[in-house]
Amino acid sequence: MDDHHYLIRGGVGGRERLRVLGRVMRPTTLALLERAAVAAGMRCLDVGCGGGDVTVDLASLVGLTGHAVGLDVDATKVELARADAVQGAVTNVEFRVGDLAAGLGQEEYDVVYARFVLTHLADPASALEAMRRALRPGGRLVVEDIDFRGSFCDPEHPSFERYEEIYEESARRNGGDPWIALRLPSMLVAAGFADVQPTVVQPAGLTGEVKLLPALTLENIRATALRHGVSTGEEVDRLVDDLYAVARDPATFVGNPRMVQVIAERP
Repeated sequence: MDDHHYLIRGGVGGRERLRVLGRVMRPTTLALLERAAVAAGMRCLDVGCGGGDVTVDLASLVGLTGHAVGLDVDATKVELARADAVQGAVTNVEFRVGDLAAGLGQEEYDVVYARFVLTHLADPASALEAMRRALRPGGRLVVEDIDFRGSFCDPEHPSFERYEEIYEESARRNGGDPWIALRLPSMLVAAGFADVQPTVVQPAGLTGEVKLLPALTLENIRATALRHGVSTGEEVDRLVDDLYAVARDPATFVGNPRMVQVIAERP
């Protein structure tokens, strides 16, 4: 996946959004990894690791007898993740710059994890096949992805509705699928996985960082929206200001895209 055509901005600016996203998502992701029975001694791969937050959590779960590898196409994010791991004295983790198209290896991992990766891909089936090949027999695939239709704002707000339109149209014109989550279980079955276990979670709230994600997301897809003619710079800037105002309003209930989490096994 060429970073130039990635929907959401990379680099240092994109990393700051990922820090907020990681904090918001961490409780439900840790619960998912616990259900997937990630345990000491395992070797794990985090595909599209971004800033490496989940990679470090995987390293903690597998302990010093295990190992976690984070892979991302964005070299800047990978360097930042490496620096964070060194600063945190995490020794059983490794970060690599790499692309799904180049493959993920053959039967190397007990767990392969991916969050918000498949939604951006023009050929998610090929990505799932690469993940399946990378797993050892009996290994587990753990995937989280979005169904953007689940986003909401109450009371309704026209700027929030326009943000949803811009995101979905930008994603589609960029070759992705903003509704992919509901298809994940059937996709995994079709890809040859067994014991497919889906669940649904949704980050939402009246206060806190969870309400910042719409504004941060729109800021970070600005270049893509402009490149595809979905919006203008003036409109995006105005909408971002409105979305931050929504985030500050304690009477407004904001829900980010619902997510489908799936655990499956390579037979």
